[in-house]
Amino acid sequence: MSTIAVNRRSFLVASLAGGAALTFEAKLAFAAPGKAEPQMLGAFISIMPDNSVTILAKNPEIGQGVKTMLPMLIAEELDVAWSQVKIAQADDNYEKYGPQFAGGSMTTPLNWLPARQAGAGARAMLVAAAAQQWGVPAASLTTADGMVKHAASGRTITYAALAPIAAKVAAPDLEKVALKSPKNFKIVGKSKKGVDTAAIVKGDPLFGIDAQPAGMLYAALVKCPVLSGMLKSFDDSAVRKEKGVLAVVPITDGEVPAGKNNAVAIVGDSWWRVQKARSKLVVQWDTAAQEGFSTEGYAKQAKALLAAGPTSDLFKAGNADAALAKAAKVITADYDYPFLAHATLEPQNCTALWHNDGKLEFWAPTQDPGTARGDIAKVLGIDPASMTIHMTRIGGGFGRRLMSDFMILTACVAKAVPGRPVKLLFDRADDMKNDYYRPAGWHRMTAGIDDKGAIVALKDHFVTFGAGGKPLRAAEMRATEFPGPIIQDTHFGQSFIPTNLMTGWLRAPTANAVSFVFQGFLDEVAEAAGLDLPELMRRTLGAQRQLPPEPDDTPFDTGRARGVIDAVCKFASWTGKTSATPGKGRGFGFYFSHRGYFAEVVDLTVTDGAIKIDKVWVAGDIGSQIINPIGAEHQMQGAVIDGIAQALVWQPIEQKAGAVTNENFGDFPLIRIDMTPADVAITWVVTDNPPTGLGEPTLPPVIPAIGNAIKDATGKRLRSLPMSLA
Repeated sequence: MSTIAVNRRSFLVASLAGGAALTFEAKLAFAAPGKAEPQMLGAFISIMPDNSVTILAKNPEIGQGVKTMLPMLIAEELDVAWSQVKIAQADDNYEKYGPQFAGGSMTTPLNWLPARQAGAGARAMLVAAAAQQWGVPAASLTTADGMVKHAASGRTITYAALAPIAAKVAAPDLEKVALKSPKNFKIVGKSKKGVDTAAIVKGDPLFGIDAQPAGMLYAALVKCPVLSGMLKSFDDSAVRKEKGVLAVVPITDGEVPAGKNNAVAIVGDSWWRVQKARSKLVVQWDTAAQEGFSTEGYAKQAKALLAAGPTSDLFKAGNADAALAKAAKVITADYDYPFLAHATLEPQNCTALWHNDGKLEFWAPTQDPGTARGDIAKVLGIDPASMTIHMTRIGGGFGRRLMSDFMILTACVAKAVPGRPVKLLFDRADDMKNDYYRPAGWHRMTAGIDDKGAIVALKDHFVTFGAGGKPLRAAEMRATEFPGPIIQDTHFGQSFIPTNLMTGWLRAPTANAVSFVFQGFLDEVAEAAGLDLPELMRRTLGAQRQLPPEPDDTPFDTGRARGVIDAVCKFASWTGKTSATPGKGRGFGFYFSHRGYFAEVVDLTVTDGAIKIDKVWVAGDIGSQIINPIGAEHQMQGAVIDGIAQALVWQPIEQKAGAVTNENFGDFPLIRIDMTPADVAITWVVTDNPPTGLGEPTLPPVIPAIGNAIKDATGKRLRSLPMSLA
């Protein structure tokens, strides 16, 4: 590949791929959040002799639609017809593509401009090639459907014919390349079905669990039942006598001290055989330090901590206690929510091959291959560059596959059986009992209002899980949680409980829990003030302005918040009046997370204690452009259904003597079709802001909206998740 030198911050590389196709590699720099140095982001465009175009999708696909969306951006600016486009999944390669991850709804905001610039840069080189061949100004040429046209002479030429010439054209500065006006978009803003949809319907092998390289072996997992426990000894004599068993290997997931193991893998020629052989393994575990942890114990500690007051401050402004003493009314309520599992339909799995030259190859359904590469290298003591990671489609992630444990375990097994690929597959109990759980939490909320119903003081004592005076991963709460920064006298304090459970991000992390607490409590405050929640929100938001963000975060725009509140109220014909029909209820919820502003209204019916969601109205502001409308609607509807599941269906993860007791969907039921609303109605509030992602921000508001609707229908305020009238 010949490199054309341009400025340091952006450059375009063009090359002939085997003489048959022109491949453009666009490498663009962006300043990653929290990093001073720019990181490289790239995409491949291959123009084939038949004038079709293959575009690589660089990020993991977990059902959020990026494998379709990212190529749409490139194809739009390249100016090819969507029918010409073929899409392929890229392997993990930081040097070539930059960060590749699926998390935080960040794919759209990080790629909206760079991906378009990649397509526009390639188009500019093709136009320059045509101008050179015809001896005409580039400005006199136009492009469409993979062709360049010179209107004055009537000449046209395909991109494929121009490819050899374009390979020698100087690359443009991608930061200055001309981009299309949205009014001229032909692909972006038009619904495109998912690139893998037909294959999924047919049952084609796309997922990690489907990987089957030649000569593959299988591994079953025997993991310490008490999280953070370690392996003392094991007797595998009976296991090795089982038909098909080839090896028994002590392994680690990287969550215990270096040199220690917390699992054993049984390797053989059939997963069913090695799975059956697990019962023959005799294991001794070191779990004494973890056996004191339990769900019951956490609840007792939380109760004592709430009574004692916060041990540290998260956010403090003014004097909340003094303001409460002068308030016309004081409202206090306790809210709580449990540990939750991710319960992905595709259990954790990974396939790896330790080559005889010491290189390691993976077929993995990972959300964050770059981090996994570093974690594996650290545990195994190998060079990160010695690994090849093929990213498969993911059958459910929701944050679970941001973790590296399943890949580390597989790498350990592969190293023990070099020369043959091996697939490690969790069964459902393995998956449920060895998750990185959404942390539980307890909140004591207190607010004071004046005689006009305005909030004059706000307190939250948040009891969460932590160590060393800091919250564990995914147990944090934002210091700028609305409406804290708006209220003159505010105090958010926190206290910590230790745990042996591994914690991790669940779709719309933090927001999926804290939205329930704050919007549910604000509904109580509104009731005390003689208002409905949308009106209390409007009055509290005040004039349009941007509130200062936390580090590495985005500011909160009160105008955008009010925009979606007003939109959903109009959309759902919200009156703010209590339902006149017995058993019928209507509730409202708002939340800002992952750069998206969403307000939602829920209608539900309560019959003999059973809660049925009838309809959900959603108004969302994710900026100036809905890239793939049908994909966006599917994301929103799916997020609403996930929120309903968290609110009403998913049962708490229970722990006794340090071990999780939930084993399968009987202990952790999933939402069923008859539990979902007949309609999730969507409206957009389009604003002049860069587009952002949709995997998460629709989820949080539906949870408090359900709670507020239950209160409307029954008069009962439910302050614990999951909500139940039984």
